[in-house]
Amino acid sequence: MSLVTIAGVSKSHAAQHLFSDVGLMISAGRRLAVVGPNGAGKTTLLELITGDQQPDSGTITRARETVIGYLRQEVAESRGRSVLAEVLAGAGEVSGIERRMRHIEVELEDAADEAELHELMDEYGRLQHRFEAMGGYGLEAEARRILAGLGFSDADMDGDIGRLSGGWMMRVALSRLLLQNPDVLLLDEPTNHLDLASVEWLQSFLSTYAGAIVLVSHDRDFINEVANRVIELHDGQATEYVGDYADFVEQRAERMLQLESAAKNQQRKVAHTQAFIDRFRYKASKARQVQSRVKALEKLDRVASPGARARSVKFRFPEPPRSGRTVITLTDIEKRYGETVVYDGNLGLQLERGQKIALIGPNGAGKSTLLKILAGVLEFEGGTRELGSNVRVAYFAQHQIEALNPDNSVFNELNDAAPMMSTTDMRKLLGAFLFSGQTVEKQVGILSGGEQTRLALAKLLADPANLLCLDEPTNHLDIQSRDVLEDALNAFTGTVVLITHDRYLIRSVANVIIEVNDGDATVYPGDFEYYAAKRGVDIETRGAVEGARSTPRGVVASAAKPRESARDATERRRQQAEARNARHRRTRDLRTTLARTEIDLAAAERELAEVTERLADPAIYADGTLVRDLVARHNGLRDQTESLTAERERMAAELGAAEAGTAPAPVR
Repeated sequence: MSLVTIAGVSKSHAAQHLFSDVGLMISAGRRLAVVGPNGAGKTTLLELITGDQQPDSGTITRARETVIGYLRQEVAESRGRSVLAEVLAGAGEVSGIERRMRHIEVELEDAADEAELHELMDEYGRLQHRFEAMGGYGLEAEARRILAGLGFSDADMDGDIGRLSGGWMMRVALSRLLLQNPDVLLLDEPTNHLDLASVEWLQSFLSTYAGAIVLVSHDRDFINEVANRVIELHDGQATEYVGDYADFVEQRAERMLQLESAAKNQQRKVAHTQAFIDRFRYKASKARQVQSRVKALEKLDRVASPGARARSVKFRFPEPPRSGRTVITLTDIEKRYGETVVYDGNLGLQLERGQKIALIGPNGAGKSTLLKILAGVLEFEGGTRELGSNVRVAYFAQHQIEALNPDNSVFNELNDAAPMMSTTDMRKLLGAFLFSGQTVEKQVGILSGGEQTRLALAKLLADPANLLCLDEPTNHLDIQSRDVLEDALNAFTGTVVLITHDRYLIRSVANVIIEVNDGDATVYPGDFEYYAAKRGVDIETRGAVEGARSTPRGVVASAAKPRESARDATERRRQQAEARNARHRRTRDLRTTLARTEIDLAAAERELAEVTERLADPAIYADGTLVRDLVARHNGLRDQTESLTAERERMAAELGAAEAGTAPAPVR
């Protein structure tokens, strides 16, 4: 059954045409990822589904009583109640029933006569039955489970929501929406403000979501884990592909080849027909044939060549000055925010030229604080920060986007940051970030989030540095722009320290992982796979790292690998990333099946325990029919748990073999 049906929908904003003749069917269990370049109309499509915007033409039909929940990119500020209360308020009818029950409890204490008492008790009983049927008694526990999954501690849940930052407010809005459990869940960039652990929890939650999901995201890993269909908005058209993002890339490439071939064949036929028309246009004996071909060309539905796809950002970081081998050293760093201690004086870190470092860890662990200390934009209470020879630092974070002057033109905004650059050089730099022609005169205030991110990056690169400190540089960038940023970071000859929730970018770029948690920074001198394999497993490596931390100079990260050409480095890391991503995809279905098997096994074991407990009650043996039914159910559940246990062991062995690249050992 379709929950939302979109038929022949077209939409424009002022002079900008977004898309035409869009047709989609959104049904339960269907998880759609909407992709396309910035400005293609992805958010507009979500707002058309909610009814916030109306189509210029076409129809959008919503099934009766369908509940649509929408997570927007921006959320309104709220204050005056706890985080938990804000999330519970999103439960709709269940929350309203609970409030009425609390009011009745107060009214019962003040009931004036027996008739009023009975009336209140009857209403309370009906509400209580309804509340229980809707899962109300488990509502708070579910709300706390969701909040915990998105990174909130128990203290955070009971704290005032008004004290939260914008990123944490987004998490509250997402928690509230997930608790609401709408029939159609619309998510606009849900991972932008999440750490890696929260992203993984969310994708696990969504993988078993019973309703429909329409997702706008530029996180390829997230799309691969959640979506079973991809809708591409491009050149005013919406094309649907079955499968995840990797399937979409393969299918689109095949479709582009087919369209290219069809366009070339049609062009040859058109040229042949036009040649006939030109040759015999003025020959009376051929007049009828000429007119027939002219009309055929006029009615011909031309196949557009896919070769002219929109340009993405293409740039290379300017060649930075060469630094010394040791780029920066932190020793015995102590940092506090009021009474909150982030680093207690034991933090030491040494980074070397050519390293591409990803800082990972839960939100609130101190990643941004560490990055700011490395960048020199944050003071600290104790310890030392020492830059190496000839080191120049550049820092990028979301506040730089917020610091853009909305009244400036794009050109003037860059000119303010680089007054010594020539006009020609500034236009070249802006052109590398897709600001060319008249677009350099666009006002900053009307730029999209992706355009503002690109402009802020251009300002960063106006003065080349050899230590780049980047905090979530991919936020608001579309996938094509992320690809070229990835290429540029791989080709960059300086040192990079970045914080990002984009696991694809981490796997593709990082050659050192630093895990930040509990006031500590543990260095893993390898890529993301190395980190995943070593974390908590290889005691010897962890011990070596901890031993290095106790030396006077602190933790020493491994030296960078011998330099190779930028082109070879880019190609090598791309091939490595593709191999890792392919292996990740091969095991995804196995992991999903194993998780579902474990859920089924847990449910069967719970029911078996309940039946066993009932059979232990002597009172039931007075009812022979009940006893026979319970015994039969007990035997069936026992067989089911044995079967599921064997299936779980088989799947676990198969998954382990797939991850190791070996044949699975037989399960006994």
